[in-house]
Amino acid sequence: MSASVINYTAEYLLEKRKVADAEADLFVASVVARLDEKARLRDYLAGLVNNQQLTDLPPEYAKEPLFASAMQLPAWANEKQMQQGAAFFARHAGLIMNMLGLLSLPYCYAAADGARVLYLSERLRNDTARRLQETGDFVWEVMAPNAFKPEGKGFASIIKVRLIHAMARYYTLQSGKWQAEWGQPVNQEDMAGTNLSFSLLVIRGLRKLEVAVSYADQQAFMHVWNVIGYLSGVEESLLPQDGKQAIALEQGISSHQFKPSEQGRALAQSLIDYFTALNLQPPFGSKETVQLMRFLLGDEVANIIGLPHGEAPRNVINLLKLSGTIQELKWMPSISKVYSEQYADFRKQQKGLVS
Repeated sequence: MSASVINYTAEYLLEKRKVADAEADLFVASVVARLDEKARLRDYLAGLVNNQQLTDLPPEYAKEPLFASAMQLPAWANEKQMQQGAAFFARHAGLIMNMLGLLSLPYCYAAADGARVLYLSERLRNDTARRLQETGDFVWEVMAPNAFKPEGKGFASIIKVRLIHAMARYYTLQSGKWQAEWGQPVNQEDMAGTNLSFSLLVIRGLRKLEVAVSYADQQAFMHVWNVIGYLSGVEESLLPQDGKQAIALEQGISSHQFKPSEQGRALAQSLIDYFTALNLQPPFGSKETVQLMRFLLGDEVANIIGLPHGEAPRNVINLLKLSGTIQELKWMPSISKVYSEQYADFRKQQKGLVS
């Protein structure tokens, strides 16, 4: 990896906004040219549920570079670190999944140009609950202890998301609503920023809740997300090797992209409306939930996306931290057992929220 020699200047990041994912985009362009191919791809992806299926590709995909490399980890992938990163996720899964809606997603909405493609797709605004569940399912699948084993779902989930991004780029460019000065839809800078929101920002959020995170666990967790980013089509230069580089990249992107926008505020409001519709009761009602978002994001980012003002009560912050600490303190015979119990809790919480 070459991230160590990169200076994440505005000029450098502006160039990365012009770059998308050539391999996935070429494949999608060839598919959408024929209606029967579109239907075939849609059906195939709907039935793609585990990595084993990628070892027996349909003849029409077997020679496609995109699919041929779908299960190839980067040469720098460290299995021991990936196992440690998955173990860290399993121990803190409840809190990390809370970070998803309270921190990771609203953080992304602050990037004005990046928010445009999310806004134009409309689905995130009009079907927030299902979109959140799909994103949550993706995180669980790529962070499972066996995610990159034949019986796991990591590779399969990543290629599906990579193709969703490529489809979003294609149709956004075809819509006539996209302007060239915004760069490519779902470009390298946007994808790198999203990757940071699920790695660096999660670590930052946990530490803001005063959860102890060792340097080794931080590195391992971020290493897993670097692997996920690589498989998702993010250039290696935008996959930071340590916390210092990650902070430099995050600061470069936020300085370059974070500003108030109609799209970012609308997306944040959709998230608030979703929490309000859940009719949650205190101490984690919709008001407290939004206050927690502001606490985790900080006032600067919260103001950019138009979150209501209000300070989260200390007891609410402590209860959020406690909800994850209790699970962490439970003794489990194996990391797979920890993961399975946490995932069962997550599915129980999600039941009934999406019709």
